[in-house]
Amino acid sequence: MSVTVGVVLFPGTNCEHDVVEAVVRAGGEARIVWHGDHHLAGVDALVLPGGFAHGDYLRPGAIARFSPVMTAVEAFAREGGPVVGICNGFQVLTESHLLPGALQKNRGLAFICAPTELEVVTDRSVLTRGVAPGSRLRIPINHFEGNYTCDDATLAELVDGDRVVLRYTENPNGSTGSIAGIANPAGNVVGLMPHPERASDPLLGSTDGLVLLAALLVSAGARLPVAT
Repeated sequence: MSVTVGVVLFPGTNCEHDVVEAVVRAGGEARIVWHGDHHLAGVDALVLPGGFAHGDYLRPGAIARFSPVMTAVEAFAREGGPVVGICNGFQVLTESHLLPGALQKNRGLAFICAPTELEVVTDRSVLTRGVAPGSRLRIPINHFEGNYTCDDATLAELVDGDRVVLRYTENPNGSTGSIAGIANPAGNVVGLMPHPERASDPLLGSTDGLVLLAALLVSAGARLPVAT
């Protein structure tokens, strides 16, 4: 049974088609989910892609957080559905309180668009299921407000709960603990600043992003009814 990934489109999102193509390369199916939809039907996982939702005019993700679709996204997450936020999507997840902490301006107030090396910290998430901790992946970043920040208590909860999913091997933006991605306590909601969809074809310089997207498909597929 094929896994279908819903890719949520907000006004200002600009990576939705990249994610759709990357999911197909990883072996799944994908379809666009409109930000005004109130229901999610026929999807086994969700991705909130990168871009500038609602122009990021208040704070990145702050307006998108109130889109009608987010009520359905939150319900999907509560039921254990796999939800991944990439870049701006990560910001939306923190604004929605589906993930803790916040994303602030990069150290040095510089926009960064560059390949980065990531270390997989845990395999206890829908994005790293079956991926050996310690694995190194080369995946690009493309952000101005990608500096993950949280208080000491939250950082301790993330570390102690094995919820830091990815770390930068060389911190490009000042993120607390070199964090590139985190998960909720159940591991079914993950946010990351790097763009796996931009590392999904040899022509893009790396296919390491497919490692993560394939893990997402496996995680979503594990929730599907077994065919008889």
